[in-house]
Amino acid sequence: MKLPALFKRKSAADKVAEREAAKHAADEVAVPKKPAIDFKKIAEDFQTLDPKDPGLWPLIPKVVILAGLFVALLGASWWFGWNVQMEELAQKEAEEATLKEDWLKKKQQAVNLDEHKAQLAEINNSFGALLKQLPNQSEIGDLLLDINKAGQSRGLLVDFFKPGSEARKDFYAELPISLQLTGSYHDMGGFAGDIAQLPRIVTLNDIELASGPGGQLVLKTTAKTFRYLDEDEIARARREQKGGRK
Repeated sequence: MKLPALFKRKSAADKVAEREAAKHAADEVAVPKKPAIDFKKIAEDFQTLDPKDPGLWPLIPKVVILAGLFVALLGASWWFGWNVQMEELAQKEAEEATLKEDWLKKKQQAVNLDEHKAQLAEINNSFGALLKQLPNQSEIGDLLLDINKAGQSRGLLVDFFKPGSEARKDFYAELPISLQLTGSYHDMGGFAGDIAQLPRIVTLNDIELASGPGGQLVLKTTAKTFRYLDEDEIARARREQKGGRK
């Protein structure tokens, strides 16, 4: 019985194939692989561009130049057009916010219009009531008599009673009255209470109290009363103000 052969002899063809494979592998190891992007070739393509015939330019220079032109066009559009438009848009947005706020305020006023009308009517009534407490020009004389009588009815001695000149305001005139009264402390208090109870507005200002003869007190004060101006006086006062400004 024959034993199986441990080693099989190679044929000449197998040996030649092995040598070719080893040589090919050695060549692959010896020769370096070329890079995926050849920058040197790209630079040469840019150097050899013919500006008169762009149709013959290589692909990469075309793409790069077109991309650069596109970016430059975007930058010029932003600088000369879009930048100004963005500023105008921001300004219009601010105006829109202001107009919206004004609209909300006016809407709120319109919703509360009836309440405002009621408040205005109440103010007019109150103003009319206060206006009635201001004497007109014909009633000033009677009011001065009432002030004088208020002092005499309390047993005060009227040492000095002198109305001053009127000071005109917007719709009323102020009339100061210089007073000097002599009497007791309680009589002075009663006189002040009587002045407060007059149907017309009278105020006591710049009050000074000093000792007088016989243990009496001397009261020096300026009583001020007010009267409303009629329409002719208001119109005349406005004309005088305009003339003074001119």
